[in-house]
Amino acid sequence: MKKPPFRVTLLHLLVLTLTMWNGLRLWTALAWKDTLTEFTAFPSPTALAISSAFWLITGALLVWGMGQQKNWAANMLIWVASTYSIWYWLERLLWQNPRPNWLFAVIVNLAALGFILLNIKSMSREAHERKIENSTHE
Repeated sequence: MKKPPFRVTLLHLLVLTLTMWNGLRLWTALAWKDTLTEFTAFPSPTALAISSAFWLITGALLVWGMGQQKNWAANMLIWVASTYSIWYWLERLLWQNPRPNWLFAVIVNLAALGFILLNIKSMSREAHERKIENSTHE
């Protein structure tokens, strides 16, 4: 089995990092529920737990699909990246206090989306080549 290109490995690490981040958010929302409720955190700990659980499950499924080089993983990655980006900006604009580093957040968000879109082709090609190799060995 061929080793994936370095940029595909970085893509896997990006997805894994965001998945672990949402796992940490879920744990924090559950472990600190009383404290967050006492200080009337917005959004509520329940909303944080639900959104974190959704992204944790979605990320785990995506990490598994990418690790197994499934054909659908590239399409799912596009959907997850765009939806996660929209969710991030909605949460930031609706629930958080204004922050002075919005330009940095925009640049990082666009760079991450660009990196993902540039590497989707490599990921798809890798899964396609693997499918061709498996059919010739059988």
